[in-house]
Amino acid sequence: MKYISLFLVGFLLFGTIAYANSDNKTAPKKMLRHAVLFKFKDTATPAQVKEVEDAFRKLPSKVKEVKGFEWGTNNSPEGLNQGFTHIFFVSFDSEEGRAAYLPHPEHKAFVKVLEPHLDKVLVIDYWTQE
Repeated sequence: MKYISLFLVGFLLFGTIAYANSDNKTAPKKMLRHAVLFKFKDTATPAQVKEVEDAFRKLPSKVKEVKGFEWGTNNSPEGLNQGFTHIFFVSFDSEEGRAAYLPHPEHKAFVKVLEPHLDKVLVIDYWTQE
């Protein structure tokens, strides 16, 4: 494990030095991130949670304004998640893209799958910073 950590530190350091010394510096494109966290009801079964995950994962292929998507489940050892177990990042090029996504029929259909199993939701939108 020690050697893997050293390898990763070296790899990251080398990449940073290579970028800093390169003539081809292009700033990453700013993206509008729509971060969504879910806390499911205690009564939600694993099959129902999977149904929600699957429905959310299908949205990017159904809504052209979505430019990026990733998700995962909490594995923090800090115990500060307040019952939120899932996080989804949906990325847009513009606020207009997000404005088209929110009332989109596919997004509304997803919300109908989610609502019966949802205890709490937390949504934060932000522009990525350099």
